[in-house]
Amino acid sequence: MVPSPNTVFIIEDDQSVRDALGLLLGLQGFSVALFADAESFLAARRPDWYGCLLIDIRMPGMDGLTLQKRLLESGCWLPAIVMTGHGDVESARQAFRARAVDFIEKPIDHDKLLRAIDEAFSRQSASQEHRHRQKEAARLLANLTPREKEVMEQVVAGRHNREIARALDISPRTVEVHKARLLAKLEVSSIADLVRLSLQNRDTGQG
Repeated sequence: MVPSPNTVFIIEDDQSVRDALGLLLGLQGFSVALFADAESFLAARRPDWYGCLLIDIRMPGMDGLTLQKRLLESGCWLPAIVMTGHGDVESARQAFRARAVDFIEKPIDHDKLLRAIDEAFSRQSASQEHRHRQKEAARLLANLTPREKEVMEQVVAGRHNREIARALDISPRTVEVHKARLLAKLEVSSIADLVRLSLQNRDTGQG
């Protein structure tokens, strides 16, 4: 199975609801993948799937909230919309704590569902762009020598050339040379851009 970029993954144990949602979303131009329970979705899921999740709370075996938490803990970045026929404040709180896009009660309001799906895809796009920037930052930083990384850390910390020179026991002129080289390697033209790139790399846990 290779889902298209706008796939809605419906995880719902009630076949009539599952089929009705699949038909509705298919008519709206979405690709739809249907799963009868959380376990079958987890068994089929691939890291490169793109889209959003539509998860029922009450299902045999693993319930929807547990599935949502399991996916979040595993690093899954597919945004989730949670639906339920038995809404309560605590369930909604748990769903949103696990970063649900929306919490929709049955019978499903179709307009509300479509708005939630649009929001989910917007979040998906923003998340992908963020991850792309993180990967690009890590790729560029990998080109630096150990000394250039030391100089960069000092620069990002806000220290001036003479302070960096004293800290690393090198001359201010050598600091300037390292700064010029690392800015060129990182494809940035200002200290502000250097700080931004450094922060993006820290978000990956690599710096």
